[in-house]
Amino acid sequence: MLDQGAPPHHDATATAPSPGLAARLVRRKPVERLVAEGGQGEGGSLRRSLGLWQLTMISIGATLGTGIFVVLGEAVPKAGPAVTLSFVIAGLTALFSALSYAELAGTIPVAGSSYSYAYATMGELVAWICGWCLVLEYGVSVAAVAVGWGEYLNELLDGTIGVTLPAVLSAPPGDGGIFNLPALIVVLLAMTFLLGGARESARANTIMVVVKIAALVLFCAIGVQGFRSGNYEHFMPLGMAGVSAAGATLFFSYIGFDAASTAGEEAKNAQRDLPRAIMLSLIIVTVLYVLVAAVAVGAKPWRNFTDSEASLAQIMTDVTGQSFWGTLLAFCAVVAIASVVLTVLYGQTRVLFAMSRDGLVPKVFSKVHPKTGAPRANTLIVSLFCGVLAAAIPLGQLADATSIGTLFAFALVNVAVVVLRRTRPEMPRTFRVPLSPVLPALGFGFCVWMMGSLSTVTWVVFGVWMAVGLVFYFVYGHRRSRLATPDTSQVRTHQK
Repeated sequence: MLDQGAPPHHDATATAPSPGLAARLVRRKPVERLVAEGGQGEGGSLRRSLGLWQLTMISIGATLGTGIFVVLGEAVPKAGPAVTLSFVIAGLTALFSALSYAELAGTIPVAGSSYSYAYATMGELVAWICGWCLVLEYGVSVAAVAVGWGEYLNELLDGTIGVTLPAVLSAPPGDGGIFNLPALIVVLLAMTFLLGGARESARANTIMVVVKIAALVLFCAIGVQGFRSGNYEHFMPLGMAGVSAAGATLFFSYIGFDAASTAGEEAKNAQRDLPRAIMLSLIIVTVLYVLVAAVAVGAKPWRNFTDSEASLAQIMTDVTGQSFWGTLLAFCAVVAIASVVLTVLYGQTRVLFAMSRDGLVPKVFSKVHPKTGAPRANTLIVSLFCGVLAAAIPLGQLADATSIGTLFAFALVNVAVVVLRRTRPEMPRTFRVPLSPVLPALGFGFCVWMMGSLSTVTWVVFGVWMAVGLVFYFVYGHRRSRLATPDTSQVRTHQK
């Protein structure tokens, strides 16, 4: 029998009712805890060594690459000379999401990017879905870009020494080869830089970004010599519909500016520099895109852009009558694409680092090497996976899944910035989206619209990927989440 006179015994652990499934799926990670855990990993911490310049170069490095070197040739036939307007429209579309990224990056400066933003505002399940989309975006993107690097490497070899790698060693099975060796090599090179630490990787990336910016400036300087005003007589021959179609294609040339937000735990002054780096990189990339497109169409009639093979290198050769300049641009394209592989691979490892620290993926991804301050095991696993994917699998329409994963993450960021404004209006913000919630709503709408324009095959791939991710979450991540079994002893008080 119970002793009615005895004081009640309170055991919070024993008596607290277990939250239901719905409550566990929407549990949110407090912003203060996200920030307090910044940099902490298994066995060590990430090092804060990146300033505004390095962060901006990371963002440009992940954005400026195959888009301007390849996609331009696909977009011109859709819009004609008005492709310059298409670049502006695509840039404005990216700007809506960039504004939201800038506000959240300054408010929640952590490594997880949109995954962490969703965790703080919309709960664990949405955060997992967002993180899984980022894994798709970054992982497949690295593989796809690595394949493109191999193609440009062959062009460079042909232009310099007259030799190309045989298809057996430069194409995956199904595309006429056995193993795409160049694609694997560029991923392993990027891995080598990343294993040295964030500072060393940033230095290498900065050199490569400077080279490719110089190459595009050189293209404009040479291409303008072949400029013919008559090429602009019928500015919009295919109407506004053509401009919009080209803009949808060119939007994917802007994917990558969010890479800076994955460096939130390695930035010296993240709250100040991350918003600036995101906005500055988007401005620089947009200006370069518009200038290059304007010169390209002025130097080459738009009807001659029959396919993606009408590259900038061909235009330089046509204008000068010398193959040297085309070969030089091919070299710069090799450098440009290599920097994309480096920075996107960096972003992939940092997102997995944040997810691992939260317990949603295995702990091996959050182990930090004490000497380099880099997640070494994480980098090795991700690099080998992406390298084999690029070398052994013909990506085909699987590469389009990069786009849908990115757009989904962008859409969630636009929602997250509005939610955080309502739930935590008192939080200090180093940058604020103007005209909120109007601009975030426009950003969300544009992302949904572009997702709807993607092919059925892409949606099927996306659906299968999401199904696999949900199975993994409920079997592994949901049970091991640190929010389910919090270890508050490891959480340091955040000090500004």
